[in-house]
Amino acid sequence: MTRRKIQIKKIDNTTARQVTFSKRRRGLFKKAQELSTLCDAEIALVVFSATGKLFEFTSSSVQQVIERHHLLSSDFDKLNHPSLELQSFCMSQLESSTSAALSKEIAEKTHELRKLRGEELQELNMKELQELEKLLGSGLRRVRDAKGSQLMQENKRLKQMENRQVQTLELEQGQSSEPIGDFIHSDPSQDHDSSDISLKLGLAFPSGI
Repeated sequence: MTRRKIQIKKIDNTTARQVTFSKRRRGLFKKAQELSTLCDAEIALVVFSATGKLFEFTSSSVQQVIERHHLLSSDFDKLNHPSLELQSFCMSQLESSTSAALSKEIAEKTHELRKLRGEELQELNMKELQELEKLLGSGLRRVRDAKGSQLMQENKRLKQMENRQVQTLELEQGQSSEPIGDFIHSDPSQDHDSSDISLKLGLAFPSGI
């Protein structure tokens, strides 16, 4: 006869639940005893029934096992949550390491800058000098390109200013010029009258007559 597999859920029948609890509790304690004997393990089991009744099994003493559990739990918490002193020490070590790395990087950049200025070249070999010369040559080309671009922009700006000034002068000259018909021409009859008046008064003739 095959053994029927029951579904793992709460047993509603009170009598059946109590019988199952009793059987399984004894089986659990038996397995714990076997594990302790076979493997020399220290085991403590504490079980409360639905009615609040206490059942326990231990290979030595429940109190000793519980104290040992608390001690190990405390050590584990210290490892996961280090003290403020340990955290401060770790932070100081990290800051010191970061400061040393920054100081080293600053020293290297300063040394490179001095080489670009033509200083401390005696410690460089031929290959390093050639690389430095190549680097300076490419940098000089970029400087010349930037300078030429700015000169072109400046010439363009000056040319535009010159064109605007020329246009302004042409506009001012056009506004100040007058039509030819506005000039007053001398009348020959008026010139004759003026000559007669000059003779009568004993004045000199006007120039051009």
